[in-house]
Amino acid sequence: MLVYIETFGCKVNAYESNYIKQSLEASGFLFTTNIKDADVVIVNTCTVTNTADSKCKKFVRRVRRENPNCILIVAGCSTQNKASDYEKMDIDILLGNRYKSKIPELLDNYLKTKEKYSFVDNNRDLAFENMEISDFNHTRAFIKIQDGCDNFCSYCIIPFMRGKCRSKNFDEVISEAEKLSLNHQEIVLTGIHTGSYSDNGKDLVDVIEAISKLPNIKRIRLSSVEITELNEKFMDMLKCNSKFCNHLHIPLQAGSDHVLKLMNRKYDLDYYFNKIKEIRDIRPDIAISTDIIVGFPEETDEDFMATYENAQKLQFSKIHVFPYSKRDGTKASLMKEVSDKEKTSRAHKLLELSDILEKEYNNKFIGKEVDVLVEEVKNGVSIGHTSNYLKVSINGKLEKNKIYKVFYKGEKSDII
Repeated sequence: MLVYIETFGCKVNAYESNYIKQSLEASGFLFTTNIKDADVVIVNTCTVTNTADSKCKKFVRRVRRENPNCILIVAGCSTQNKASDYEKMDIDILLGNRYKSKIPELLDNYLKTKEKYSFVDNNRDLAFENMEISDFNHTRAFIKIQDGCDNFCSYCIIPFMRGKCRSKNFDEVISEAEKLSLNHQEIVLTGIHTGSYSDNGKDLVDVIEAISKLPNIKRIRLSSVEITELNEKFMDMLKCNSKFCNHLHIPLQAGSDHVLKLMNRKYDLDYYFNKIKEIRDIRPDIAISTDIIVGFPEETDEDFMATYENAQKLQFSKIHVFPYSKRDGTKASLMKEVSDKEKTSRAHKLLELSDILEKEYNNKFIGKEVDVLVEEVKNGVSIGHTSNYLKVSINGKLEKNKIYKVFYKGEKSDII
């Protein structure tokens, strides 16, 4: 049988879909990139914004329209959040975020009984649903080490969708990294709230240090980390660990203390600025990217200008900009909204700033030697990323999953 998987949203979803694919391949299923050819279609959904929900629902309808006879399996944050909407669709197996690891088993049961199955519950008190992969479908291999969130930022629905913070067994994380190291040189540690990792006295830094000892692993990267989790132990690791990538993604969300308080973020601007200075004192050339929400309820013009000016001062290497999206059930959903026109205008301004800052950061490395992990080869050009996440195109066909020393010239570079 042929299977098609579509994944929306974050790196955690990407990891979970990879696990499902690997499990089904082990059972003899084959995979296709064409929806119309598939006997089974699996959709792993996202609900971080209204747009994400809309895209997921639209895709599910498209599947039924283009392939009415396929077995349709839909799971994830959007189904967890909007279960009643999905129950009206012609779905054969409907799950929330729980039991994704059981999809191969549920599919096997459906093939035997032809009985539809639906399970979506709202319990936050969940155990870590263990998954393990031995290969990843990208050059950089993800490991999901954590799930859930207890922060309850006022705009975010994810703590209600993913449950409480919980972590993967430390020894199992290292064992998985060891298996992945046979085919991958870079590991990306990911989770919903990755920095909260905790297992029997072991924390995130312990995971990084243990993986660093694997000889085949050349780079370790974090998908994202909160500024409040960069403690002294983390800073000591940053000083000494040459395998840890020269890049951190640290969400700011707003550059105004007034808005940060409304968001229920756990820091103020002074704390954020001081911690970024501490990081750059250790690694002056580190790339620091961020997330910023614009048009948050009650955000004034002055608040937005503070965000703009502070983002400029912080000299991010890239800003991921998100116009505020109302999520029913959150505290922010009860606040007075900013107009869509204002959200769009502010988003454009901040995106323009992001382009300027990214170019300024990238230009610092022109004429310098950089190490590039080749991830893709097409049309005679090899494409990959440096440790500090510069995207580099190299003239010539090089071997994928190998690190090359490159003379960086901006858009097109040459191997040394």
